[in-house]
Amino acid sequence: MRNQAGRLRFAMVSAALAFFLLPSVAASKDGRPAKTTSGFSARDLSGVWVGNEDADTFSTGELPLKPWAAEKFRTVKPGYGPHASALSNDPLQDCLPPGVPRILLVPFPMQIAQIPGEVVMLFEYDHYVRHIYMNRREHPKGLQATWMGDSIGHWDANTFLVDTIGLTEKSWLDQVGHPHSDDLHVVERIRRIDRETLEDDLTMDDPKAYTRPWTGKRVFKLRPGWHLMEYICEDHMDDSGR
Repeated sequence: MRNQAGRLRFAMVSAALAFFLLPSVAASKDGRPAKTTSGFSARDLSGVWVGNEDADTFSTGELPLKPWAAEKFRTVKPGYGPHASALSNDPLQDCLPPGVPRILLVPFPMQIAQIPGEVVMLFEYDHYVRHIYMNRREHPKGLQATWMGDSIGHWDANTFLVDTIGLTEKSWLDQVGHPHSDDLHVVERIRRIDRETLEDDLTMDDPKAYTRPWTGKRVFKLRPGWHLMEYICEDHMDDSGR
């Protein structure tokens, strides 16, 4: 549950977005808009995007889990999907945040806004906000682990590179319950491959939980005219408190 300071921060961010939330058109190095031959700006990520609702993990292959992580994975009980359990131990069943990168799999829309110095992802699910800072190239020292972590980004041609660390091990990596440690390092390569499609290629590097880095992908479709609605997790808990 968000505390008062968290609610105040969200209100401040919302107020800022109300001012800056016009579609941005990024400039190339020569100052001209970075437009493709199809007429859209490859560096304009703004809009409301929705991923495939059937996706429950990032990779279709078996993940290279270390023994302790494989054992922990065997104990998970997802709250929904083909392996849903009435005795779920999914953090979302207690209205805890999905965290990064799992929030990208939650089947609710997200809105991307580009404002000076950062890219902001607004998620319809419980109003979570992800800040990707573009005005620095390094993460702060001594980060305290959080659900959303610390994300920094920059453009490499028309690919938006996002680097995230400082993630709490309390979250699941995906909907099926793959675990991770607090050493998780997520690198995303986000590209607008056409007017309607946003592709996010992810690399997960967690030497404590996995024997090697592994990759996955998430694809989103633009929904013109959509706006985010209100979804509050606590309003959807059943009478048992879950």
